Amino acid sequence: MALLWLNLIIVFLLSFFSRYAATPLMESGSPVEIRPNKLLVTGALMALVCISGLRSNIGDTLAYIDIYTSNDFTWQYVMSQKDIGFGLFQMQLKNLSQDPQLLIFSTALITNVLVVTVLYKYSRMLDLSLYVYITGGLFLVSMNGIRQMLAAAIIFTATKLLIEGRWKGYFLVVICASFFHQSAFILLPLYFVVRTKAWSKSTVALVLLAVTAVIGFDQFINILFSAIEDTQYAEYKNFDEGGANFLRVLINAIPLVIAYLGRERLRELFPESDYIVNMTLLGFVFMIVSTQNWIFARFTIYFGLYQLILISWLVKLFREKDQKVVYYGILAFYFVYFYYEHVVTLNIIYKSDFLNWF
Repeated sequence: MALLWLNLIIVFLLSFFSRYAATPLMESGSPVEIRPNKLLVTGALMALVCISGLRSNIGDTLAYIDIYTSNDFTWQYVMSQKDIGFGLFQMQLKNLSQDPQLLIFSTALITNVLVVTVLYKYSRMLDLSLYVYITGGLFLVSMNGIRQMLAAAIIFTATKLLIEGRWKGYFLVVICASFFHQSAFILLPLYFVVRTKAWSKSTVALVLLAVTAVIGFDQFINILFSAIEDTQYAEYKNFDEGGANFLRVLINAIPLVIAYLGRERLRELFPESDYIVNMTLLGFVFMIVSTQNWIFARFTIYFGLYQLILISWLVKLFREKDQKVVYYGILAFYFVYFYYEHVVTLNIIYKSDFLNWF
């Protein structure tokens, strides 16, 4: 766990000073006016990649290591698997090395490079986004749900296409991501929900739908699994590990409440923010439903990345004299949550065959 704490400190400090060493942005049409120092941001990115890529445990890491070492990734084997893209990816890696650490490091590298690249472009305060990326738990998720987080990072790169309404290009990216995790297909119909004005009637409808699903969960789950009984997700019908912690719902709700209260100011600062807000709202909706069955929390992986962008703009919604208080308040709040989730609840023990100084 000491390395995870050290990683948090290094990433935050480098990204914090990268903002103070930022340069004015001459690019027109960008929501931000400055670009953080690339060298310092690269340092923060390297810390994320090394901690994630050089691990030897956490979540399903051991399962991926076992699959990589015990299988020959022939064309026949790859085509028999449900996520062909990830199979082809492992086939190419195994041609280079039999060491499963190559798989772990490669997925960590690709995932974090894609995530940080998008945040670099759209975050108002990159240091805040990367801080919440770690303390909010998504960085930990990237070391657990490897395939799904990789798919989410790929879709995240299509943020520009989403904002500009270029649905053909966006759909193409989603389809490509689905070869790594088929659940990515859920983003196709939700595209039309996201491309509406935030806080409209459709927003109310989404929240009411989630509440209704919770109240009538048994009926809702039966209808859902009847619709997907012939797919790979039918096996989740027997999944029963309880619901997600209500604290997670609160964590997802607070940024949305602030964004709603400052919605007009947010549109002034970031005209395309409606789509980011809607993606964050969808994550909140799935999190509400996940209180009844934890499996629905898996879908929030696709939307949590957009919350990182939203949070980076929230500080600027307050009066200038209050912004420092809000900024440090966010740091303190997520620090407590980081400790609670990683130490108290999950008791995360980080292991590495390379980073074994602690």
